[in-house]
Amino acid sequence: MNESTAIVQRPPLILASRSPRRRELLRNAGYDFQVVPPSSADECGTCSRESPAELVVRLAFQKAADVARQVQRGIVLGCDTVAEVDGQVLGKPENEALARRMLQMLSGREHRVLSGVCLWDVPEGEPDVRLAVTRLQMDVLSQERLERYVSSYEWEGKAGGFGYQDGLDWVHIVEGSESNVVGLPMELLREMIERLDSRPAGSG
Repeated sequence: MNESTAIVQRPPLILASRSPRRRELLRNAGYDFQVVPPSSADECGTCSRESPAELVVRLAFQKAADVARQVQRGIVLGCDTVAEVDGQVLGKPENEALARRMLQMLSGREHRVLSGVCLWDVPEGEPDVRLAVTRLQMDVLSQERLERYVSSYEWEGKAGGFGYQDGLDWVHIVEGSESNVVGLPMELLREMIERLDSRPAGSG
């Protein structure tokens, strides 16, 4: 087989995340991947001065860059997700009080979930960083429903204090990717991987 017809094997996909939801999304989509968590995290819920889009794009790149320094070869995938309402970033609540406050802010409101995605072909490629945005509407939450959800602890580790993947009937997607709300926009990822695969052989 000559060089022009040789099949170039894609390097392994490496998920730079500790998120079980991102692992599940990748597995369900049929991806073979490894997990190498970033050695440090710079996540901030409501304290950042950046716009929501700037924040998630920066953090996705930082996570990918951290893991890119740890591996010799691979396609590193970094992602970060936040909820946003009226320009205020809502990350992952650290306790019940913060989860309650976030849900009270979102109750009866339209809001957005934003994810930054960074795909980096290490060592020869350049980082490809994109943004996915999903618009959602939350029903007005009664105090009883709010307290029941907060006491369930299902909000732990979830941007905005809720998990759409938990089958909540009081959060509705208005526009955009459902998997983005769970934590990884699979449609965007597929597009980025296809773009990577379509590069001429030997290009970085």
